[in-house]
Formats: sequence, structure tokens, C-alpha cells
Amino acid sequence: MAPRFSLAIGLGANLPSPAGEPFATLLALRPLLAEALAEQWGAWGLERPRLRWSPLVCSQAVGGPPGQPDYLNAVLLVEGEGAPQPARAEQLLQRLQGLERQFGRERRERWGPRSLDLDLLWWGELQCHGERLVLPHPLWSQRPFVLAPLAALRSDPIQPDWPQPLPGCPGWPD
Repeated sequence: MAPRFSLAIGLGANLPSPAGEPFATLLALRPLLAEALAEQWGAWGLERPRLRWSPLVCSQAVGGPPGQPDYLNAVLLVEGEGAPQPARAEQLLQRLQGLERQFGRERRERWGPRSLDLDLLWWGELQCHGERLVLPHPLWSQRPFVLAPLAALRSDPIQPDWPQPLPGCPGWPD
């Protein structure tokens, strides 16, 4: 039996994309991201992983230029079998960045506003320290916009100073 893994992807948007406002962007992203993950796992000869989508949260921008619009954030947990490998993590990062570009992402300034942001947060115990990819993400455990969706997925208490999960809406789970 292949080893089990858990991979987390952070999702965020605070600018309109070709799909519309941030909620429309994240809603349009869901089936495309699910298909990209299924295709990638198939290319690696692995069974389709299980996807668990967190509730959405609305949060203030962290870092970057002042006056940015609030972000809409979520986390996607990907669970399955197969050993995480640095080459696969790089391939997955390329797929995620391709989706960002599809939704109009332009990399102009660090922590600046964006139409779509997809971050690999961790992939099991895999550690990468490259120029383009660092795993686990060095700041994920300090970001309430990541911690609150993760806590909601696990039914853990949400801290009062964290963004609160938004109620479910058509197309997005509660």
C-alpha cells in the first residue's frame, strides 16, 4: 500500500478576474482546480485524491501596500496515496501558477492585490527550499486567513481574532 499524504493549498483573491469579483473567481476555480489535480495525479499514475474544501473567510490584506481590498480566502485539503516528491511539487506549482494566470494574475509587487493567489502550504512531510518553492510554506501557521479555514474543516474552535467562516452559498460548501 502506498503511503498516505495530506497536501494543502491556500486560495485567495481580492481583485476582479475575468470570471468576475473574488467570489465568482473562486467559484469558477473550483472545478478547474479539481480537474487539474485529477489530471496531475493521473499523469503520475496515482488514484484521484480526495478534495476537502474549507468554508470561505473574508480577511484584511496582510503586508503589501496599504488600502488593498479585503481578501476572500479558503483552503483546499488534498488527501490521497503516493509519496510526495520535490519534482511533483514543482509540477503542481506550475499547474497552480497556470491557473492564476488564467484568472488574470499579474505578479507586480510582493503581497500586492491579486485576482487569484494559490499557495502550496504543505505536502505531507516534504521539505523543499528552492528559489520558487518552499515547503512547508514558511508563514502558513501564522496566517489567520489560513488557520481559520483549516480549523473549520477540522471542526476546531475558531479564535475570536481570526476571520470567521462565511455562511455557505450556492456552489461553495459550508
